[in-house]
Amino acid sequence: MITCGAAQGARGVLGTGAYVPSRVIDNKDMSSLVGVSEEAILRKTAIRERRWAKPEEATSDLAVAAARAALEQAGIGAADLGLIVVATSTPDSPQPATACVVADELGAGHGTAAFDVNSVCSGFAFALSIADRMLAGTSAEYALVIGADVYSRILSPTDRRTTVLFGDGAGAVVLGPGGRQRLLSTRLASFGTARDLIGVPGGGSRMPATQETLREGRQYFAMDGRGVTEFVETRVVPGIEQFLADNGVRRDRTVHFVPHQANGRLLETMSRRLGIPSERMATTVTRYGNTGAASVPITLDQLARSGTVADGDLVLLAAFGGGMSMGLTLLRAG
Repeated sequence: MITCGAAQGARGVLGTGAYVPSRVIDNKDMSSLVGVSEEAILRKTAIRERRWAKPEEATSDLAVAAARAALEQAGIGAADLGLIVVATSTPDSPQPATACVVADELGAGHGTAAFDVNSVCSGFAFALSIADRMLAGTSAEYALVIGADVYSRILSPTDRRTTVLFGDGAGAVVLGPGGRQRLLSTRLASFGTARDLIGVPGGGSRMPATQETLREGRQYFAMDGRGVTEFVETRVVPGIEQFLADNGVRRDRTVHFVPHQANGRLLETMSRRLGIPSERMATTVTRYGNTGAASVPITLDQLARSGTVADGDLVLLAAFGGGMSMGLTLLRAG
């Protein structure tokens, strides 16, 4: 486990952006695809619809669109960036890094460092912390941090438990001096003993893609839903409580809660367990589903543009995902 205070120079979020594909998959569409009633999907997940990429759209396309929105709000150009980090577990291809594709499409300078981070749904939190620490040790002023995933490409239509949950999307922030929301503290942790709870078993060096693995569906995403729920209850909720306590944040302090949008019902349980009022929990899961590494920055963008965050308010980002992994970030507005 790694806990980091704000890096010297007190960087913050200068701009946010998000993008979701135009193709809407509502629960009626999903019911026809996987054979689960619309009512059951809503009751178990609180999801009403999600967005899926068009055939010609890849992760980098979504990432570029979100990045442009964040750069516009920040008031800087791609040429000003010293660093681009893309958090994704659904890259355009195994090689090269999707971040390099994004850098080229944005027109970033040839000297811009660009790389990917794969911590599954926790990836954005990991990428944000890495970017902050790297800026502290370089001459670069600005970093672009993106969470982007196209899970619709790795879902099995026969796995009704996972297919109903996921959507595609991208969210981005520009990190630099000052900023609307200052980074205060970050905590990153991984729990490798629980690595089998979430994953795509086929297609890597341990299980290369073959006709047999394709027939067996090993190229598809798999998840132990009950095990993930237990992980959240026993690791993530206590981890958030300890993180807030270590940062001197009282339960009655105004905190805007931006959790990973895993499942609407799970978020309700987390909010209740943590004692954070539902009106202080930012959500996008009802409209977009679980967008992987994109869910936290998409939701943060919605919160940042809502006008409900006052100067001095604290914003807690809480991501969790495969690995298993957890990333917590505390921001202060103003």
